[in-house]
Amino acid sequence: MISCTLRRGAVDTQWQALALPPTFLLPLRARISTTPSFIESTPPQNPFLPTQHASKPPQSPHAIQKPQSSIPQSATRNNSPTSPPEQQPTPPSPAAPLPLSPSVRELLPLLRMQPSHFITAHIHARPYLLTAGDTLRLPFHMPKVQAGDVLRLNRASSIGSRDYTMRGAPYLDERLFECRATVVGVEAEPMRFLEKTKRRNRKVKTVKSKHRFTVLKVKELRVRSVEELEGVDMGGRFEEGVAEPGLAGA
Repeated sequence: MISCTLRRGAVDTQWQALALPPTFLLPLRARISTTPSFIESTPPQNPFLPTQHASKPPQSPHAIQKPQSSIPQSATRNNSPTSPPEQQPTPPSPAAPLPLSPSVRELLPLLRMQPSHFITAHIHARPYLLTAGDTLRLPFHMPKVQAGDVLRLNRASSIGSRDYTMRGAPYLDERLFECRATVVGVEAEPMRFLEKTKRRNRKVKTVKSKHRFTVLKVKELRVRSVEELEGVDMGGRFEEGVAEPGLAGA
């Protein structure tokens, strides 16, 4: 019995020695401390002390205590002078009475006396060179319009004739001119068929598309006179002949 017990114990110790990793793979038990030994660390505060005693610093017996004011902090904030908010400049209204500039007063009748006029109107940020009687086919379908509706084109970058041209920076004032167009109808292109496929795929997908376009016709293009614009500043500049980009209001 004793020999069997000793033999079992020797086998167990051999298995334990084989199960342990080599010594160079064992973790280091010693920890290297970078703090010098002569520096004393501050004792930790007692977490069970009340908050007012732990956070309140010690006061000297000669310290003077200031009485707390009963005025709430919100009231002091409201009474403190604050800077007014920045206001964004608003565009002038069409009925704002302003004097005409000398150049507009002098050259506007000359432009008005010309036999025909042209205008560079902008519709959805796209320029179109138009004159009275032109038919314009827009490259898109304008929503919420029907055939017979009259639209006023109030955004233009230039208006002129054969001898005079007035340009805006970037647009002219809408009170300078009157341009009206009538919605003629809606045109549709023929149906398009496009076959789409992928490599190593026998499936073929057919895509159909049929775009619609709104058609306008310019019925009226007129330059207003000085009498109609009396008291309204247009801020425009006229140039004789072929004009370069100038300065204008709006």
